Amino acid sequence: MGNFEFSEMRVPAKADYVGIVRLSISGIANRIGFTYDEIEDLKIAVSEAITNAVDHAYQEGDNGEVSVGFGVYDDRLEVMVADHGGSFDLNDVKGGIGPYHSSESVENLREGGFGLFLIDALMDRVEINNHDGVIVLMTKYLHENGVGLDDDQISATQ
Repeated sequence: MGNFEFSEMRVPAKADYVGIVRLSISGIANRIGFTYDEIEDLKIAVSEAITNAVDHAYQEGDNGEVSVGFGVYDDRLEVMVADHGGSFDLNDVKGGIGPYHSSESVENLREGGFGLFLIDALMDRVEINNHDGVIVLMTKYLHENGVGLDDDQISATQ
């Protein structure tokens, strides 16, 4: 099973707080060993997900909170962003979640769903759960020492 650590933070659903979450993910991803470029991708994807959640909270007229969960594994980082500010029940999240399909109509993902296309491009896996508010689960895999599969295949043929 390997190591697993979970931490979460809740911030007001206001655009000003996106930077704080970006700093947090930057620190976590750096500690795990992601490259500079991967950390930039993570920061953009998480910013998009939070902005989506913040926009939704404003549309609903509540000054709610956004929950951000970080699941740190040996080989990957999972980031969850939920627009209802509650604490995460990991089993619920994992059980009720399905892959994001770019074919889904944007209406299903609420206004601002365009950010999901960008998130999908930047992350290795994106899943969404919109039963009780929207939860976006984003996964980025850690490639050891920046060596991807392509590099291995090249060295094997020489």
